[in-house]
Amino acid sequence: MADATPPAAPAAPAAPPPKRVYRHRLPARIWHWTNAVTLLVLLMSGLMIFNAHPRLYWGQYGANHDPAWLVIGATEDSGFLRVGSLRVETTGVLGRWTDSAGVEKTWAFPGWATIPTRYSLADGRRWHLFFAWVLAISLTLYMLWTVFGGHLRKDLHVRRAEWSPRHIWHDIKEHARLRFPTGEAAARYNILQKLSYIGVIFVLLPLMIATGLTMSPGMNAAAPWMLDLFGGRQSARSIHFIAAWALVAFFLVHIAMVLLAGPVNEIRSMVTGWFRLPEPKDVKDMGA
Repeated sequence: MADATPPAAPAAPAAPPPKRVYRHRLPARIWHWTNAVTLLVLLMSGLMIFNAHPRLYWGQYGANHDPAWLVIGATEDSGFLRVGSLRVETTGVLGRWTDSAGVEKTWAFPGWATIPTRYSLADGRRWHLFFAWVLAISLTLYMLWTVFGGHLRKDLHVRRAEWSPRHIWHDIKEHARLRFPTGEAAARYNILQKLSYIGVIFVLLPLMIATGLTMSPGMNAAAPWMLDLFGGRQSARSIHFIAAWALVAFFLVHIAMVLLAGPVNEIRSMVTGWFRLPEPKDVKDMGA
């Protein structure tokens, strides 16, 4: 009698598709991409304006012979950056560099980093002032939507438990180890994201706009109290410069986190709104 054929092993159940959630609403996506372009143009045109006088002061007044706390300059054969008493040689990067045609220039920032790429203070100001209005209007609308549209309450509100030093330190350690949230937790902002986004939306960007207005002679006449608020026009210019580079630092960290967390999923969610939840590690291990 022939041996009976053993029954076939049941097929492993197919893994369910990763869960998707609607993470970013339309106003957030529109503002995100509008802001990305706006801040890039503002930075590059601002560097052109800075090239006209690459020195920063504290107080009301500042000119070539006044003591500056930051200087980007050039000697006959080198470029340099000086912050306080610290001086760093920056030949080829800042102060003195060579353009694509092989011509040596002595502007503070190179042409590839400015708008326009040639030296033109007037054009730099036109670009800067136009996009400053874009920033001011878009930020005002976004702040109103954030407060009254539920974005602040739903996504950015820092709950009592999140203020715990232990909780904050745990998130810092997890980010340092590149351990990102998975499952449902990945759809929510963590404490570091909340604090950084609140800082940018409600502190840094309004500070940029306010210090920019303080440098305007027209605003000095209409609202002289702004000069007192920031300690003078030159102090406002210094704060404006520092806040701009704080935004650059935020942008670089933001891009690094996007790349490390999964750029396709992160960028797709900011385009379509839909975010694919990463699977927890134990689920991945079970399916392996």
